[in-house]
Amino acid sequence: MDTAVLTGRTEVHLCSAADAQALGGPVHREVLKPFLALRQEARRAGFDLAIDSGFRSFDRQLSIWNRKVDGQLPVLDSAAVPLDIGGLSERDLVFAILRWSALPGASRHHWGTDLDVFDAAAKPEGYEVELIPAEVNPGGMFGPLHEWLDGRIAEGAAFGFFRPFDLDRNGVAPERWHLSCAPVAAAFEAGMTEAVLRGTIESADLRLKHVVLEHLGEIYQRFVVNTGRPPA
Repeated sequence: MDTAVLTGRTEVHLCSAADAQALGGPVHREVLKPFLALRQEARRAGFDLAIDSGFRSFDRQLSIWNRKVDGQLPVLDSAAVPLDIGGLSERDLVFAILRWSALPGASRHHWGTDLDVFDAAAKPEGYEVELIPAEVNPGGMFGPLHEWLDGRIAEGAAFGFFRPFDLDRNGVAPERWHLSCAPVAAAFEAGMTEAVLRGTIESADLRLKHVVLEHLGEIYQRFVVNTGRPPA
């Protein structure tokens, strides 16, 4: 597995620019067909399955991370409420960020196999999708879409898509909006080792790098490989 692909430093694995524009964002070229099939089934059920975020580069993830450390973007608690980071230790700040934001180099979005989705038909005009639990839980504007997806995933009828962050496993907070294409993601999961991640972080201009490297073993176990699995 090419380390540059694993860690979001290249786009050679992605679909064409024309396909990306039609989808609303780039995805792995092997994810295009199953996503279009799932979207067609969603339309038949009355939903407009849309991508809020597909592929995300290392540099973009690094920018998100550094701005959160610097207080330029909010850091959320487990209930998705902004924290006052001024009173946090450096370690606590790193682990608070990791609840909702992947470590650069370790994001599944780097692979183009993982997508944040919403129901465009249910989005009010002018509303900006936030990707928070209130949107996707029962009673939320996108709740019906995700209830439908629950059934498709449970039945093994979601064209290989599943939710890697379906439950709270004391790592990444549950992200019901996050889908992963299991047949394509499996090779990336196998290639994302702690050693690969360490080498990536050591060469990056990452805020609180020393804290991340000191606790990388725990971070890798809790926030990288600690995921749900697709239905058998």
